[in-house]
Amino acid sequence: MPTTTPSTDRIEKLVTLDAPRSRVWRALTDVRQFNAWFGCALTAAFTPGAEVSGKLTFRNYEHITMTIWIETMEPERFFSFRWHPYAIEAGADYSAEPTTLVSFTLEDAGGGTRLTIVEAGFDAIPASRRARAFSMNSAGWDGQAKNLQKFLENGATEGGTRGAPHEQQVTSRR
Repeated sequence: MPTTTPSTDRIEKLVTLDAPRSRVWRALTDVRQFNAWFGCALTAAFTPGAEVSGKLTFRNYEHITMTIWIETMEPERFFSFRWHPYAIEAGADYSAEPTTLVSFTLEDAGGGTRLTIVEAGFDAIPASRRARAFSMNSAGWDGQAKNLQKFLENGATEGGTRGAPHEQQVTSRR
């Protein structure tokens, strides 16, 4: 289970993965592998400065187009992108809103990799959706860390359409 550092502006998750940094790096930065564990169908390679879009593939969210803007790629060490957090309301225009910065920091941890996932910038999100975006993305990163772990262990996530990562967290509490 990932650990969390409490804050109102940033989500931080720490997970230790039983895979070398080179393998984790490919899962994070190769768009086909990212799509497989993240639950999306992004359509372009990740390169610094790129804008990459595609549909989500989670059950009940297939109508949502996700866009990320690739910021930094330091091979096998650091990867970051910007996006509009929890931007799922049909017909809403989020383009004027600030984005959050999602970063992945990879470090050796014994025979595996310690991955720190940070999403920062929530204090700049409009107050009307800030708390919900923070809450849903916090649960979502817990789910995504598990998806990544499964992907690295099995080479793929579970077959078929799955629920959104934030729903996985809610389901596990029932």
